[in-house]
Amino acid sequence: MKKMTASVVGGGAGGQLSMNALHNSEHYELVAIADIRPEVCEKLQKQYPGIRTYLDHNEMFNDCPTDVVCVSTFPPSHEEVALDALKLPLKGILVEKPLGHTVASGRRILEEIKKRDLPMAVPHGMVAKRTPLEIIRRVKGGDIGELKLVEIQNTNWDIINAGIHWLHFFVQLTGNEPMDNVMGICESSTRTYRDGMQVETTAVTYGQTKSGIRVVMNTGDHVRINTEGKDTVFRLIGTAGQIEFWGWENGYHILNAEFPKGELMIPEELAVTGHQAHLENMARRIEHGESDYSIPESSLLALEIVEGAYISSRHRCKVTFPVDTFEAPVEPDWNPGIAYSGTGGGRDGRKL
Repeated sequence: MKKMTASVVGGGAGGQLSMNALHNSEHYELVAIADIRPEVCEKLQKQYPGIRTYLDHNEMFNDCPTDVVCVSTFPPSHEEVALDALKLPLKGILVEKPLGHTVASGRRILEEIKKRDLPMAVPHGMVAKRTPLEIIRRVKGGDIGELKLVEIQNTNWDIINAGIHWLHFFVQLTGNEPMDNVMGICESSTRTYRDGMQVETTAVTYGQTKSGIRVVMNTGDHVRINTEGKDTVFRLIGTAGQIEFWGWENGYHILNAEFPKGELMIPEELAVTGHQAHLENMARRIEHGESDYSIPESSLLALEIVEGAYISSRHRCKVTFPVDTFEAPVEPDWNPGIAYSGTGGGRDGRKL
């Protein structure tokens, strides 16, 4: 198969991962990069001799159209850049996670790509690593019985930037089961931003699927992780066992009927992981004329949980799905935990 030309919009962390993967692939030829920062373009020219750099993505699309485009800018710009890229006769497109800054924006991107039956990659690293994939297989195979609860602890990150990965893994575990509702509380004592997004200091996200599978995610600055030496912990609780693992680390601990005293499993890592794996898979789909949107769709559902948690925190309410049609109630004047005023209505809970 002849190498496909590829370009990347955005020279940040995600863009660098795509560039490295494209550069190391036998299926792609990295030819151009666009970034609004001149110093980033200058650095990339030294890193990838011969690459063409642009300060505007549309100028790059007009001057140097490619077979594949990787959209690696910050989330609020994904829709604009992706829709501009779709004006090209593309063979495939990669859009970083989260798909957009809102589920409505992410949905519009995905719908436009589907209209063109265009192979797509959304590079969630946890579905390109052996440990998470083996855990998904075990859960779906009933190795810990019926999944009931997924607890996630993560320090020094936030709901939208890291949480999108963790929640995407939860969605994968449930087989994209529809969500019923989500609640979130975001504490914002510091003015922190990551990847161009204003984020919370600490947060708790709680959601449940239609069948009642729960996810509880604690994220933020200096979250106390209750497994020593770890900065990320997942606990999967089922009716016949449990699994604990540690985010990006290879290995997990399982406790079930087969391993009643618990067992540490360290599977052999995949030869190709991360962005490289997602781009290689997309190349194979392009070659065979196939379109598989299962990961983009689960990524969109994870984004819906993320947005729902933020809406819940802002409006002090439970958010039901679909989130992009949810209408928040009027800000309540009812403050739980203080003495009943005796006025303004209300209902006697003893008579419910």
